[in-house]
Amino acid sequence: MNQHFSTFGASPGLTVTRLDNGFTVASETIPGVATATLGVWVGAGSRHERADEHGLSHLIEHMAFKGTTTRSARAIAEEIENVGGEINAATSTESTSYTARVLGEDARVALDVLGDILTHSVFDAGELAREKGVILQEYAAIEDTPDDVVYDAFIETAFPGQPIGRPILGRPETINSFDRKAIEAYIAREYVPGRMVLAAAGAVEHAEIVDAAQRHFGGLKAVEAPPVVEGVYGGGERRMQKRLEQANLVLGLPGLSFRDDGYYALHLFSQILGGGLTSRLWHEVRETRGLAYEIQAFHWPFADCGLFGIGAGTSGADLPELMDVTLATTRTAAEELDEAELARAKAQLKVSLLSALETPGGRIERNARQLLAWGRVIPPQELIAKVDAVTVEDTRAAARTLLAGAPTLAAIGPLKGLLPLARVAGALRGA
Repeated sequence: MNQHFSTFGASPGLTVTRLDNGFTVASETIPGVATATLGVWVGAGSRHERADEHGLSHLIEHMAFKGTTTRSARAIAEEIENVGGEINAATSTESTSYTARVLGEDARVALDVLGDILTHSVFDAGELAREKGVILQEYAAIEDTPDDVVYDAFIETAFPGQPIGRPILGRPETINSFDRKAIEAYIAREYVPGRMVLAAAGAVEHAEIVDAAQRHFGGLKAVEAPPVVEGVYGGGERRMQKRLEQANLVLGLPGLSFRDDGYYALHLFSQILGGGLTSRLWHEVRETRGLAYEIQAFHWPFADCGLFGIGAGTSGADLPELMDVTLATTRTAAEELDEAELARAKAQLKVSLLSALETPGGRIERNARQLLAWGRVIPPQELIAKVDAVTVEDTRAAARTLLAGAPTLAAIGPLKGLLPLARVAGALRGA
């Protein structure tokens, strides 16, 4: 028997049902909205791939719209666009999503197409060959873009030899090796109902969404999802000396999982350090010294680990000063950040959290991701309370722990004068 369960005050219009096989359905009726936004999230992304499957999650996302047992690729597109809708998909490190937006009266059309592509795709050899070519073009475009290359090198260096550190696109040798058998084996292993969520928001009716989920996904076998390879931060450096106009670099440190008690404190530190026009790095590097067009600090949390980073681009001549200022500013921020800065960072984070819920697309992404991560949808007021509870000392303590970690450095371009990694680590620790 399907299970309906409480949404714990997340939204009065939100209803969640879990099918007998573990597949989850979440719908949220939003008054005054005429469209329906729907999507299926699968808790499987690039970090779930084996070494010989590198890039397979992304390829499967592309192949989802290339034909089923009852619809051609053209028919899939026409069925959605004939009712004025749009359909899309995306792959990340820890999940893959397939989404559509239509008028509320056409929700059934979108549900039938999404169900069809996720359970009856044929992975035609001709379509597969063409889509491999498209992805190889995408790969080549990134290889020609230094600020993309440096971020791929950054995460690979931070998590060496691990699935979580591999670029999502894959490599030409693995992309070219994939066939229908590899795709079907991966889907059978990773696309299990216990880690799948169908989320809908806007002009939707829960009963209709559940009926569609039961029809398309209720027959999936309830099998155990395979364990995920743990992400273990390593650190190190990768320097790519090239004749370019600018040096692009990313400096990183071990971050925290979104499950960690210190997550919000560290996230707020990243905002204070380099999250806006009033941040310390922007003020010192961009406004005061003009060393870079932009500089940012960020925190990428995963289910079991995280990665903190600072990214910027500058001329080769300005690189030594940029590094000195960045390291000094980061160290000073960890010791001297104050109540006014923290209050501003909290306000910025709360606006970000709440504004994401102002569209049906933001709602379904929030609902699906939280159900996959926590098994429930977390009320906004609960998240806001966690943000508000962070103190200046909490944030300073999180920053001090951060700076004690082993650094990761990835850089590309004219790198003469770039500090040795040992000196970077010493400067962050005040040595």
